[in-house]
Amino acid sequence: MNNLLYYFQTPKLRLYFEIAKIFCLNIILEYIFLKEQSLLLVVLYLETLKHNTMKTIEFMQLPYPMEALEPHIGKLTMEFHYGKHHKAYFDNLHRLIKGTEFENMTLEEIITKSNGAIFNNAAQVWNHNFYWNCLNPKSEKRPCGNLHSAIEKKFGNFEEFKRIFNLAAMELFGSGWVWLVKNSNEKLEILQTANAGNPICQDKTPLLVCDVWEHAYYLDKQNKRADYLEEFWKIVDWQKVSARY
Repeated sequence: MNNLLYYFQTPKLRLYFEIAKIFCLNIILEYIFLKEQSLLLVVLYLETLKHNTMKTIEFMQLPYPMEALEPHIGKLTMEFHYGKHHKAYFDNLHRLIKGTEFENMTLEEIITKSNGAIFNNAAQVWNHNFYWNCLNPKSEKRPCGNLHSAIEKKFGNFEEFKRIFNLAAMELFGSGWVWLVKNSNEKLEILQTANAGNPICQDKTPLLVCDVWEHAYYLDKQNKRADYLEEFWKIVDWQKVSARY
């Protein structure tokens, strides 16, 4: 070993040694770079995979044109209700859940596991999605099949059901929703929820909902909620509602 060190003491061999060190260092650095590059590719792949498997919540498209519910619900009301209010809840929810435990959850999971602002916006997105899917410009005007039979059994007849539902909607103070739901015993109920309340938090299955926030009808009916309810029954999609039972 001492002899080897001695030989490298000479100027020429010392130069060779320095060149060899540089050459070896370059090989080592290149090896490290390739390893790090491979690791980077793996990380990027995993992040891409994570992104592709995220349960993204998308803003729903209306199942009909904006003007389709006229004259019962005007196009201007739709532009504000769907295009402004509903969209604002959606945008707020995405902003609030970014980087949180809720980011990869479904809308239903967020509603049942959150509270405060996240719950309010998530529930309002879900409620509006459901509301739009309860309406149809070509309404059958009455329920069908098993739901029709269940309504008659519970309320006596369809007109009595509408009367009790309307009463619940008129008596709901402030803003909220009125629902026809199926409870855990398979029985029908009419349920009021204030603000962003949602029946799935009570282990109940929503069948039909009426939005009684003022932004749902103010441009059409001002403060006349009863007039809005009268128009509401003319556009209920009973085929979809009945299929949920």
